[in-house]
Amino acid sequence: MDWYDSVFEFIDMRSFSNLWYWIGLAVLWSTASHWILGVPFDLVQRASRDGGEAERDLQDLVRINTNRIGYVISASGHWLVALVCALLTGLLITGFWYKFEFAQAVFFLAFPMSLVGALNVWTSRRIVARAAEGAALRKLLGRHRLITQLLGVVSIFITGMYGMSQNVLVVEW
Repeated sequence: MDWYDSVFEFIDMRSFSNLWYWIGLAVLWSTASHWILGVPFDLVQRASRDGGEAERDLQDLVRINTNRIGYVISASGHWLVALVCALLTGLLITGFWYKFEFAQAVFFLAFPMSLVGALNVWTSRRIVARAAEGAALRKLLGRHRLITQLLGVVSIFITGMYGMSQNVLVVEW
């Protein structure tokens, strides 16, 4: 038995039984709930607490990122939606029709993040439409973060339940 076989025997390389998949899932949702519209949430908290320069920094970053999101959506939004739908459909069919576990695992990461992407577009449009600043802006960002965290909790729960069922079904007695 060579080194390569020893490593792959020690570490099960199936997606749902791989520790790195679960670490990646946790990091993905932690990052998604911390960076709201490309703005770190600690800046939102600091702007609420201190005001002044932190508030101006928050408004500048939100303005830059909402304009960027608006431009990307107006320039290629339809193509992005079509591409994301095609990729998700490919993962769905490959993962669940053909029973390819890696595609299932990627689908459980990509589908909820596509919802977060749609939420980013929706929130940025609301910020621009309302010309939100100050407390109103912080409230919209806080609501966005809460919805992202709720999506994360539901996603992690569903992924965990499905992953555990896959691991139980694959166990060789």
